[in-house]
Amino acid sequence: HDFKIANEPVTLAGFQMAALTFAISLDRIFDGFGRPVFGWISDTIGREHTMFIAFGTAALMLLTLSAYGHNPIVFVLATAVYFGVFGEIYSLFPATSGDTFGSKYAATNNGMLYTAKGTASLLVPLASLISSRYGWQAVFVIGVGLNATAALLALFVIKPLRRAFILGKDPAASEPATQDARTA
Repeated sequence: HDFKIANEPVTLAGFQMAALTFAISLDRIFDGFGRPVFGWISDTIGREHTMFIAFGTAALMLLTLSAYGHNPIVFVLATAVYFGVFGEIYSLFPATSGDTFGSKYAATNNGMLYTAKGTASLLVPLASLISSRYGWQAVFVIGVGLNATAALLALFVIKPLRRAFILGKDPAASEPATQDARTA
């Protein structure tokens, strides 16, 4: 509605709908397909590389929305792709946790992951406040920055820390960690 395109007709692949209705419909489809697709990709190229691709694509789609979101076709396609990569967290985060820490505390670890995701949802009202004061461009810039940071963290922080943990080394020390230090 803020872009003033919600009711603009969009025709794609022989279907015509209002931009907002089309976007919401494609978002659900792409989100549903994104979960198993990113699970398969991560099994092929690794969890952190897949996270890098997903968060990088999300940043690119938010950047696209900030620059061209007023175009109904771009809005529909960019939001669909964004939601397609958004679903990766449901397949990658629990898998990464399980790969790293094993199955002994899987329920607790996954509970903490979903608690963090739920806590992050509290930022939605903050985004509304930012958009009302500074406009959607500011919200998109913050979203691009957060997604780009997450993409880089996946490769340059999570990957080395996880590798060190799996190999039984304390990432802060030059000596391998003892069994007691890993279970403490």
